This record gives sequence, structure tokens and C-alpha cells, in this order.
Amino acid sequence: MADYKGVKGFKVQSLASDPSAPEGQVWYNTAGGALKYQELAAGTWASGGTVNTARYYLGGCGIQTAAVIMGGSVLPYPTVKNESEEYDGSTWTEGNNLLTARIAAVGLGIQTAALAVGGNANPPVTADVEEYDGSSWTEGTNLNTAKDFIGGAGTSTAGLAAGGGGLVPTKIQTETYNGTSWTEVADKNTSLGYTSGAGTQTAAIAMGGSPYTTGLTESWNGTSWAVANNMNTGRGIMGAFGIQTQAIVFGGQNTSPGYLANTEQYDGTSWTEVNNLATARRGSASGTIGTSLLGLCGAGLIATPTTSNLTEEWTRANAVKTVTVS
Repeated sequence: MADYKGVKGFKVQSLASDPSAPEGQVWYNTAGGALKYQELAAGTWASGGTVNTARYYLGGCGIQTAAVIMGGSVLPYPTVKNESEEYDGSTWTEGNNLLTARIAAVGLGIQTAALAVGGNANPPVTADVEEYDGSSWTEGTNLNTAKDFIGGAGTSTAGLAAGGGGLVPTKIQTETYNGTSWTEVADKNTSLGYTSGAGTQTAAIAMGGSPYTTGLTESWNGTSWAVANNMNTGRGIMGAFGIQTQAIVFGGQNTSPGYLANTEQYDGTSWTEVNNLATARRGSASGTIGTSLLGLCGAGLIATPTTSNLTEEWTRANAVKTVTVS
């Protein structure tokens, strides 16, 4: 039988203590006399800083330690907001306002280079796009088709806006952005409103929507959409972040039991139930950049209904495992 060196071309390290190693690293712990390896542990949600202006149907993007949220509504609906806030991993700070107040815009990019795409200014549904440089908002190039509740993915210079609709008839169009202009590309297979998205401009997913019982997922390869495996729990108006092969969807609304705390992880093929949010909610903000190792759920609408300023942070850390041998 081949040994590890014969298969891998190098020997397993012998170490006196467990290192801070990347996923997949293997070593022999001499103190404990055990072969060990590093793998990803189950992800968990933990409380983060509170948003200054409680709201829902807001947009958001960035990473867990450098995020931005924008717009939204407070009760009684519809009271449309233009506030934006920045997150540093512990505290939300008021930033400069959007030029146009709106709900249901999708945020794309990072904190210092973000887009607020589409939305509903109550009324109308808008094609308006604004650009954020980490300090102020300026007018960008409009979408070709006005829409809200869009499935978004990518960055401020390589963005994707798929489907959409909620307060208006649903949309099937997909548009890509190159930092200057939006271009119509291949349509989604199914027209669904209240949808969400994650990934990059060339490798994305769009999932869920109305009716709130749908778990439909579509996968984008940069050219066309293909129907993928459904989520375990159908929902709409939920949050999502990550990349196509490591995405998280959380919260949202289902016809029964209503507001959801359910969280699911996608590996590029199938969805798996993972740890739930502490507080069930819909219409919360989430990032579109990064991976499911770190994620953010900000504000939203919780049962009663009540607008929320609660933030939860998703972390999936590495875990040391021992190989059992006979």
C-alpha cells in the first residue's frame, strides 16, 4: 500500500502542538500521538452592533468588517429612507445619504466602491443607480429596465442584476455592469419577484422569490442560466451572501410559518440546512462579496411586525479533527 509521501510527494509534518493551519492541512501531533487535520466547522450566528436607524427592505454589501447599508423603510409602510450606514465589524456609523430615497435596492461591491441598484422610490420603481466611494453617493449609469427586489452579485465594476420585482410585475431580464454601462444578457428561466442572489458576475446563483413557497434556484455561468437544486425551505425577501460554490441564504418569509430564521448553505450543487438566525426576519441587508466564512445580516422586519436594528454575524471557522486509526 502506498504511504502518504508516495501519494502526495511529501511527508506529514510532526508538530508538538496544533498549528493555525489552512483548511485541508494534515499533521502529526507528537504530544498527543495523533494524526490531525484542519476542516471547516459548522457556521454559527452571533450578535453584532446595532444599526442606528431600524428599517427593512434595505440594501447592503461589503464584508463583515467593512460593510455599507442603504435605504429601506420604516413602519408605517411605506416610509422610504435615504440613510446609509457603515459597519467596521462592531459598530454602525451614519454616513452620507443616498441622493434618492428608496426601498428594495440591491447593493453591490465593497464599502469603498459600492452600488445601490434599482429599487422603489414609492413610487416609482426605478432604474436609478448610485455609486458610493466610501464617503458620498453620486449618480451612476441607470439600468436598462427599472426594477426592485433584484438578485444581485458581483462588484461595482463587474456587477450582475438578475430578475426582480415585487411591488410591480416580476422581471426576467438579466443585466451585467462593467463599471460604465449596463448590458442586457440572457434572461432567467423563471420570472420571480422578491428574489436574492450571490456570487460573481460570471458565477452566480439566484434563488427563492414569490410565491413565498418557492425554493427555486438558478445557476449562472456568465452566459446562461440553468435550473439547479431547490432550497430546502421555499422563501422570498431573504438575505444572501457568498460565492456560487459556498453561498448562504438566511431569513425571509414563507407562507407558513411566516418569518423565517432558517439558514441554508449551497455548495454549488445542493442546499444544506445549517444553524438558524437568533431572530427570524425578512427584508434584511446582506453582503454580496466574500465567502460563507464571514457574513452579515443587518436590520429587517421581525414578527409583530416591528422594524429591527439587530445585526447578526455569520462565522464558519476552521476546526481541528483527529484521524481515528486502528
